[in-house]
Amino acid sequence: MHTLYISLGSNLGNRREMIDRALTLIDERVGSVYLVSSYIETEPWGFESPHPFINAAARIHTMLSPRRCLEETQQIERELGRTQKSFDGHYHDRPIDIDLLIYDDLHIDEEYTIQGHTHRLTLPHPRMHERDFVMIPLREVMA
Repeated sequence: MHTLYISLGSNLGNRREMIDRALTLIDERVGSVYLVSSYIETEPWGFESPHPFINAAARIHTMLSPRRCLEETQQIERELGRTQKSFDGHYHDRPIDIDLLIYDDLHIDEEYTIQGHTHRLTLPHPRMHERDFVMIPLREVMA
């Protein structure tokens, strides 16, 4: 069994419901959602928007590989209405954002292609320490 920490955020629609729905799907497809942080409201980071975020973190126990966890969480994002990923520092409003933060004590930085789509998997998440909206909930589920 592996321990995975994730960050979740939403700033469109019913934000709390969106995170709840994402956690339900993660529990069904990725692994047992062991612990969820408090939900916090934060201002958008890296772009301007009138829509504040709700952010949370979760500790998950999984049997899946890190790559499979990424694939499943990205599929969940698409199913919940996310149509584009942030790219090269360009951020935007989104109904749901799920980021893998830490997977056991692994350090991974790889690019791979599935069905013609290139993905990048970097663990631990390279910018999580710059973001209070990630670190505050993460500390809560790591305690």
